Amino acid sequence: MSVGTTAAAGARLKKPSWKDPRLLIGILLVLASVAGVVALVGAADQTTEAYAAREPIAVGEKLTTDKLHRVKVRLGDVEEHYLTPETGVGGGLVAVQRIGKDQLLPRESLGQPDALDRKPVAVTVEESLPAQAVPGSRVDVWVALPDTRNGFGQPTLLLPGAEVAQLTQGSTALGSSRSTVVMVLVQDDQMPKLLGAQANKAKISVVWNPGGASR
Repeated sequence: MSVGTTAAAGARLKKPSWKDPRLLIGILLVLASVAGVVALVGAADQTTEAYAAREPIAVGEKLTTDKLHRVKVRLGDVEEHYLTPETGVGGGLVAVQRIGKDQLLPRESLGQPDALDRKPVAVTVEESLPAQAVPGSRVDVWVALPDTRNGFGQPTLLLPGAEVAQLTQGSTALGSSRSTVVMVLVQDDQMPKLLGAQANKAKISVVWNPGGASR
C-alpha cells in the first residue's frame, strides 16, 4: 500500500470533532425532534374540569351545584362555551334546554327564568304511552271536549310536536287504575287553549310524534 493510500484511509477513519458543523446540526435536529414530540404529547394530554349533570335536568329546572359533578375533558378552543368550576354557577339559572344525564352543560342551554319561551304544563293521560315517549322526545297532544250527550266530541290536534320534559306515574283518586302525568313544554301563545281544555274537563291524549317537529 502506498503512503498516499494509507494517508487517505487514515483521514476517512478519523473520529469526527465536536466542532464538526455536520455533527452539531445532527444533534440540534435530534433535540428539536424530541422537543416537538414532548410538546405534542403535552398538548394532547391537556385536560380541564367541566360540569356535567348528575341526573337529567328538565327545562325550567333550577340549576344548583348539587345537581352537577366534575369531569375531566379536553375542550380545547370550545371551553368558553361550556360551564366549568372555574367560571362557577351563576345564581338563578335554569335550564332552557333539556340536559341529559352525564352530559356537559353548554352555556346556551342555561338562562334566567324570564328567558324561557316554553313552560312545563302537567297533562294527565289514562291510556298507556308508547315506549318512545320519554323525556326529550316529541309528542302530539290531542283533546276532545265534552259534548251535550255526556260524551266527547271529535278529537282535535292541540299541540303538535310538543317536547316531553318529564314523566311521572300516578293513579286515579280511587287507585283503581294507573295514569301518567306528562310534563309537556308549552309556548305562551298555546297556553290558553291547553288550560281551557283542562278547565273544561276535556279528554286529553298524547301520541308519540316520530317526526319530532311541530307543524
